[in-house]
Parts: sequence; C-alpha cells; structure tokens
Amino acid sequence: MKLLDLRKAAIREQAKIHFRLRNGMECVVSEHGVAQVPGLQAKPEFNLEEELASAGEFLLEPQPPKPPRKLRRAELESMVAAAPVASAAHDHDDE
Repeated sequence: MKLLDLRKAAIREQAKIHFRLRNGMECVVSEHGVAQVPGLQAKPEFNLEEELASAGEFLLEPQPPKPPRKLRRAELESMVAAAPVASAAHDHDDE
C-alpha cells in the first residue's frame, strides 16, 4: 500500500486516516487527500512513504455521525484493494 492509495481511500471514504510515525508524530490524510503532519515546524527528516510502510495501525475518522474506528494494516489494505477502479473515459469522435 502506497501513500497514493491511502490518499485515494481517504477521498473515496470521505474520511481522515491517521497513522503514527516512528518519531512519535502523527500523519493525517484528510478527506481531500492531503497528507499532513501536525506540529511539523521544519523540513522533515523522514519519508512519509517509508513511515507508512512501517505503520501497523490506523485510525479511520469518517464524517459524523459515524464513529472513528481503529484498523490494522491488513484491514486497511483490504479496504484499499476492494475499491472500484475507475475506468478511463474514452472520447470517440464519430466522423
């Protein structure tokens, strides 16, 4: 699972997805697909892709009234994998 997959899932589910970084900080992927690390004051000395690869637990925070829920990596990967793949739109000119 890549960060791009997580960003797409957050948009599709209209939910925030949180995961802990190894340095104790937290990454939050918004319902708009933006990954942020609250409290980060300078250029990070970490790579979010690598941090995501080491994350084992996630918090899915859907829009109210649904309650937040904790997911293990396998559960989130299943959710991401089960997502329908958007087919590319084909423009055909009938001439």
